[in-house]
Amino acid sequence: MNPTVITLPEKEHPSKAFGWAARDPCGVLSPFKFSRRATGEKDVAFKVLYCGICHSDLHMVKNEWGFSLYPLVPGHEIVGEVTEVGNKVRKFKVGDRVGVGCVVGSCRSCNSCKDDLENYCPKSILTYGAKYHDGSITYGGYSDTMVADEQFIIRIPENLPLDAAAPLLCAGITVYSPLRYYELDQPGLHIGVVGLGHVAVKFAKAMGVKVTVISTSPTKRKEALENLGADSFLVSRDNDQLQGVIGTLDGIIDTVSAEHPLLPLIGLLKSNGKLILVGAPEKQLELPIFPLLQGRKVVGGSMTGGMKETQEMVDFAAKHNVKPNIEVIAMEYVNTAMERLLKADVKYRFVIDIGNTLKATS
Repeated sequence: MNPTVITLPEKEHPSKAFGWAARDPCGVLSPFKFSRRATGEKDVAFKVLYCGICHSDLHMVKNEWGFSLYPLVPGHEIVGEVTEVGNKVRKFKVGDRVGVGCVVGSCRSCNSCKDDLENYCPKSILTYGAKYHDGSITYGGYSDTMVADEQFIIRIPENLPLDAAAPLLCAGITVYSPLRYYELDQPGLHIGVVGLGHVAVKFAKAMGVKVTVISTSPTKRKEALENLGADSFLVSRDNDQLQGVIGTLDGIIDTVSAEHPLLPLIGLLKSNGKLILVGAPEKQLELPIFPLLQGRKVVGGSMTGGMKETQEMVDFAAKHNVKPNIEVIAMEYVNTAMERLLKADVKYRFVIDIGNTLKATS
């Protein structure tokens, strides 16, 4: 029997790379040397300047969904500047401002791929913690460089700051896509946004939609109304407030990634209303059926978006000045940021300043 040959991450590919990785489910990140593949004929390589921290990064570094591969370099809200392009790349050139979101590969031939919905391809390849076409493990944007097929590269408009653009590549498309697909983007509609979906509020307002922010915390009222531009605010634990708005919403975008009751939210919907879930709680949620039957209401889901729609979303954000509220941090602060994220102690997205603070160790 031939012995198993283990290739070290830093030796697997020809291009040296450096980032921060989790080595086990304790989730602590530390400096990590690895390698990126050579820039193929259809590939775009870029220097990473900023990378957003997504709540899913927290789940992944701790293996809370059960499929994490270690060592794991998180990050799928990645933006930077192109340093090299393959000889068959037509969309991008050196110096372009670009980004990579949640997916870096797909089969290109299934119905989802043909419909520009690569995110729903059964063989879609996640930006980190997944096996790429060549069998190697993908590494994310908590790193100095990135290489991806041009099909999965997004162009960042010049008038959109790179640090603010980063969270759009997950947080942004995750709420933009269901607003469009479920037709909750029509001027004059009234929708609710549950949880930390501040980008959903901003997109909906830019679309001409009336927005009620729904939260468990009354302390967020001022922020929602004055800073995010919401039309109204509802404390979901206040039964008197709930009773006053039952049956008034055309739709709800639920961004909560923790266990929470759906029954009160369904009650807020008009007949034919739509409750759209975009969060990913660790535990199953209880879905009461009778309230759905009574109003022909719909509970749906949505997961990020395809590449065509992601580019559309970024362009829309640039045109309408939709920018996430961010707190820019140094790479060395990332573990503290993860702890704060767990406690929802951020307004509203952490973005790592990779370009200025990621320092390779000898």
